[in-house]
Amino acid sequence: MATPQATVERVKAGPAEQRRDVVRAARAVFAREGWAHTTLEAVAAEAGLEHAVVEHYFKDKEQMLLSVLLDSSASVAAALTVVAESHLVGVTDLEQQLTALGRAWLTPLADFPEHFAIVRHVSAEVTRLPTGFLEMWQTAGPRQAQRELARRLARLADEGLLDIVDADHAAGRFIQLVAGSVVQRSFHGALPLADFETEALIAAGVTDFIRLFSPGPVR
Repeated sequence: MATPQATVERVKAGPAEQRRDVVRAARAVFAREGWAHTTLEAVAAEAGLEHAVVEHYFKDKEQMLLSVLLDSSASVAAALTVVAESHLVGVTDLEQQLTALGRAWLTPLADFPEHFAIVRHVSAEVTRLPTGFLEMWQTAGPRQAQRELARRLARLADEGLLDIVDADHAAGRFIQLVAGSVVQRSFHGALPLADFETEALIAAGVTDFIRLFSPGPVR
């Protein structure tokens, strides 16, 4: 519950700051309550603002959810772009560096807990979401991160370290093989796995990925 002083400070804030307050509050409420049970009133209460202020920025919760999820998806994609760039430069030990990349690729699960809580809700409520919502989210978040990873994998192919015809396909396979099992078994980070289990899944995924895209004979 916001204090009276906090409410006054929010009301005095400029439009940009106030909108950020609304988005932060909306993200928290969507993460906690999901799509079906979130209301503009609940977001206003979370932000310590009048309902009319929230309506000034978002006419309905469809627009609000889309804005919140696109914003947080872009943040996750940006973080994963940095991960891909920092782990696939000057590769001297492909298996070791792909394994390190796999570990780092999973860090957003802990770094962006509200985002992945919303993703879990979205997965459960997919049939209730507005038309076109999933396509816009996938484009802004998961596909953007995959495209950035594809660019880095294409460089490894140019260096002769991987045999890749379609870099985007290869990036999708890396995400599926190396991170997918951890994401699924942990329910997008809700129930973190033991370190040894995470390491085993990553190692197995990297081995499979290298077998698929090795420039040498299939082992």
